[in-house]
Amino acid sequence: MTDGCARLVAVTLDEASIGRGNPDQEHERAIAIYDIVEQNSFRVPEYPTGPYALHLALVENRLCFEIRAAEGEGRITHHLSLTPFRKVIRDYRMVCESYYAAIRSASPAQIEAIDMGRRGLHNEASELLVQRLEGKVEIDFDTARRLFTLIYALHWKG
Repeated sequence: MTDGCARLVAVTLDEASIGRGNPDQEHERAIAIYDIVEQNSFRVPEYPTGPYALHLALVENRLCFEIRAAEGEGRITHHLSLTPFRKVIRDYRMVCESYYAAIRSASPAQIEAIDMGRRGLHNEASELLVQRLEGKVEIDFDTARRLFTLIYALHWKG
């Protein structure tokens, strides 16, 4: 998947789905979108000629991947059940809340320990995303990590 066309050149989040996060969350979302666009591996077997634009949304408790050619031609939509993600999202939310509280008052060792747990859950969710997209979209692990950040962003409630 190293082909220059097997990549995302644009990522948007559905405004109706998104909840406003705190400044740390908003910053993470912006960084994730920037990082995805800068470096990713993304290929749709049904439409192997990219590059692609991706729009993420929550539709009736399902994760919606709306994928288009970068020029806007064609469209394919994949809906994924959020059920397999519920536990890891809930756990990730709790660890993130602890992390954001810790960075304001905890020792560096405590922050590092919480961050290790946060990274572990993020990795677990990323692996799950790769599995759930199998046969629909081919992504590498780093792209899956960044996409999970955005999926999680769709769950932030202000």
